[in-house]
Amino acid sequence: MTIAHQFPVVKAEMLIRRPTYEVFEAFANPDITTKFWFTKSSGRLLAGSHVRWEWEMYGVSDVLHVKEIRQNDYILLESSDGTLIEWVFATRDEDGTFVTIANSGFTGTGDEILQQAIDSMGGYTMVLCGLKAYLEHGIILNLVADKAPDAHVQG
Repeated sequence: MTIAHQFPVVKAEMLIRRPTYEVFEAFANPDITTKFWFTKSSGRLLAGSHVRWEWEMYGVSDVLHVKEIRQNDYILLESSDGTLIEWVFATRDEDGTFVTIANSGFTGTGDEILQQAIDSMGGYTMVLCGLKAYLEHGIILNLVADKAPDAHVQG
């Protein structure tokens, strides 16, 4: 049996064929983010602020602390559970941005940490796919809502 001696850092990455400022804005501005990820937000990502994100179809929310933000370059958030979510936006050319999302700081038993890491990898990959479809083609895929339709709460 192999035992991990380091806590996992999950990464999801994708090339988005849009200028960096547009890709960055899609995460900083909830009017755009709600098209491919959460359904409601208390506000724009600003350094030092706390924002509440809601997934109304599942009856869940999270409060995130914006620990650092650098326009068109970098976002670092801390979730209410203590995990860190980091976005890096790398310009490839005038119409291409390579986005890396890293999630770390999972806690619990080994099995719980592993499950959180697996869920995170799938979730952030889905978010990037939804972002790509929306920014490149104007398509809203409803990936997050359709991931678990039997888990939707009644309003």
